Amino acid sequence: MSALLEVSGLNKHFGGLQAVRDVSFSIEPGEIVGILGPNGAGKTTLYNLLTGFIPFDSGSVVFKGRNLRGLAPYRIAGLGISRTFQLCRPFIGMSVLENAVVGGLGAQGIDRSDLDQRALALLDQVGLGGKALLPVETLSYGDQRRLEIARALAAKPALLLLDEPFAGLGSGEINDLSALIRSVHAEQGLTVMLIEHKLHEFMRLVDRVIALDFGEMIAEGTPEDIVRHPAVIEAYIGRGDEQAEEQTDAA
Repeated sequence: MSALLEVSGLNKHFGGLQAVRDVSFSIEPGEIVGILGPNGAGKTTLYNLLTGFIPFDSGSVVFKGRNLRGLAPYRIAGLGISRTFQLCRPFIGMSVLENAVVGGLGAQGIDRSDLDQRALALLDQVGLGGKALLPVETLSYGDQRRLEIARALAAKPALLLLDEPFAGLGSGEINDLSALIRSVHAEQGLTVMLIEHKLHEFMRLVDRVIALDFGEMIAEGTPEDIVRHPAVIEAYIGRGDEQAEEQTDAA
């Protein structure tokens, strides 16, 4: 089976800081892959490189056989990579439905006349069908997280990048959102990449983990292997990182 995404020798500098250093990995169709690392490890920068929000200095990103270097974010989204963000970014002044519709604009293989119905179906799927006509600013934070996923799915992506989807949520909301991610993955065969600091839930969701520290890959393997990997333990616990307790719980 050919890899859906192939990343080779990826590098990014910001002045004297090397945020991503020689990162290489591949993602197979249908996987749920976790990107793990303490704060400042380069996780969100990696997402920004993959989706064209910032250019990389060297290396290559190949998606479904196509090199993405130099492509604008909307072009990459049109090819089948959708993402959410650490902070919810709804379009204020628009309805919940209109926010979901925006996600499908410009996507390949979607007729503009079908967007409203598709968006409504996705809102139903994420539990927001009854709130479709409400102003988006009336949504709770947990519902905004659900809307972010619906908006990302509106483009019919082959690869969905989730950036800390559980941030700011309570335990009940996290359980519901975890179930939603699992159902979308199972029903649509969607490939998912996931960044998350709530490590207990993270490890239960993913098939494979890529661990970063100071922009470098330090480990790759199953969740069971990763929580016992010496380099990962050092990254989280050896420096007294505030997430050490969560890491211990996840193991």
